[in-house]
Amino acid sequence: MGRTEGPPGKLALPIISEARITRAMRPLTDEWWRIPVAPRGSTLLGVSFRPLQAGALGLDARTTLDALLAYPFQLIRLGAYWNRIEPELGMFSPDALDWQIDAAERAGKQIILNVGAVKTFGYPEYFAPAHHQQRPLREGALVTPAAHRSLLDAATAFVARIVERYRDRRAIVAWQVEHEAVDPLGMEHSWRLSAAFVQEEVAAVRAADPTRPVMLNGFLPTSSLVRLQQWWRTRDQGDSLAVAQRLAEIVGVDYYPRHALLRVGAHTIYLAGSVRRQRRWARLLAWAGARGRRVMISEGQAEPWETVTTPPSPHGQEMYSCPPEQVIANYNDCVGWAGPGASGLYAYLFWGAEYWVRRDRDGDASYLQAFARVLEEA
Repeated sequence: MGRTEGPPGKLALPIISEARITRAMRPLTDEWWRIPVAPRGSTLLGVSFRPLQAGALGLDARTTLDALLAYPFQLIRLGAYWNRIEPELGMFSPDALDWQIDAAERAGKQIILNVGAVKTFGYPEYFAPAHHQQRPLREGALVTPAAHRSLLDAATAFVARIVERYRDRRAIVAWQVEHEAVDPLGMEHSWRLSAAFVQEEVAAVRAADPTRPVMLNGFLPTSSLVRLQQWWRTRDQGDSLAVAQRLAEIVGVDYYPRHALLRVGAHTIYLAGSVRRQRRWARLLAWAGARGRRVMISEGQAEPWETVTTPPSPHGQEMYSCPPEQVIANYNDCVGWAGPGASGLYAYLFWGAEYWVRRDRDGDASYLQAFARVLEEA
């Protein structure tokens, strides 16, 4: 796991076949209504909730969460954002997380809680408070226990405190540690957490609560170019999926088959892949089945991934990277297919629920309706 499949010299043809040059915006259709829905079997369905993304979309976080919790899914992922909970040294202000957990419990949902600490899901993904950093994390370097002991000590203290606060909540079924734990932070930063750093955080979580499983997640490249880039940037210790297999009871896979690379005038260059063509995906499922481990889709793309941070919501139009029908198609690809000897998925979490609510407020309910179709027909 974590190696490129085949030498770089043979990647030119796959890269060309995976590239798309097209207009980003196109008229809305009702294709989402006609696409079949694969049966989920025992797979739990749910969403992740990003209060910061709700705010970026001009939504009220509480109202947005309440609207989403009204849907009959089983599982929700929430995040403990370190610099929000500890805005100053010595402060501990978990009120925002308290009400999210309270709301999810009232709605009868199971919860995976991302305890952080350094990285948590949702832009900008990096939430370590400035007062715990003696110096900026050096680009291109591994963040190791030896070089960043004070940061690690603060991080393990934080994750332990979060677990201790919420471990009596029966709705919480797993703790997530970090987010894409040892991968570079997108294209904005090239520093990476070392596997040893993450291992100490995992140990702190298990010491605070030995009764629940730990989930670690990682990005699954679906195109040759991204696969090569990820291998090159993580080749010294493996990527987050490889580390998750070593350290976690639940391996979470982040699945984004279509994403924009570059906008050129009225057109955008995209990479478009599929889980069905990924040997690593089949091997991961087979590995989990053979060892009694669980695999889940921690992020299944269900909102556009364009060249801007906040996905566009043009009136009467959809974005090529994820129109409403792709919400269902991406789910079908992951839940409806497995290789020989593979185990089923523990859960599938749709990524982009706040965007659906924004679209609905703008008069387009198709994303929410596509999600509702999956819940009703799967």
